[in-house]
Amino acid sequence: MTDSPTAPIALPHAFFDRDAQVLAQDLLGKVIRHKVGDVWLGARIIETEAYYFAEKGSHASLGYTEKRRALFLDGGHIYMYYARGGDSLNFSAQGPGNAVLIKSAYPWVDAISGPASLAQMLLNNPDAQGRPRTPQKLCAGQTLLCKALGLKVPDWDAKRFDPERLLVEDVGVPTVNVIQTTRLGIPLGRDEHLPYRFVDAAYAPWCTRNPLRRGQVEGRDYFLLA
Repeated sequence: MTDSPTAPIALPHAFFDRDAQVLAQDLLGKVIRHKVGDVWLGARIIETEAYYFAEKGSHASLGYTEKRRALFLDGGHIYMYYARGGDSLNFSAQGPGNAVLIKSAYPWVDAISGPASLAQMLLNNPDAQGRPRTPQKLCAGQTLLCKALGLKVPDWDAKRFDPERLLVEDVGVPTVNVIQTTRLGIPLGRDEHLPYRFVDAAYAPWCTRNPLRRGQVEGRDYFLLA
């Protein structure tokens, strides 16, 4: 947590107009803010996945459609789709068909996204029994993240960021160590071996799947980047 100015400052579009893997790493530690009513909901990005047009794991590799239009627009467009019945958030990167999936995040509380933000996110995303989740589990997956932040496909797909409603901010808290490993949920034969998943090592226990869990070996299952 850190002190913040009275209004969030959006990252420029140029930040997103870079190679997908570079963008995926640099998004770690940045904060997504979505304004709902008078409250800025906030979540620190802790896990991302890069996707390229030229590899089989990406949606873009299936070809251009109107639904996938955002993937082929300039870096900094929002691409949202439904995964297992929930909403998923992606940002287009440099080059047609390249993008970054925001895989998981961690609730962020500061002077802009205060206690009311966390309270609203807990209401947005209860567990299967209707009970509040722990903060650690609130955004621990791509659909959980969108549900907690109140992000919906019809509202944001193929849109640019709106500094009055939805943005990504650098709050000045760097990610010290990054874990690089393979992506999750990629079918066999669809380039599942590519190490395009990036995790903030400090938050590894609370991402979609902990890359540092028992049995994982550095240099074989993951790489630790300074």
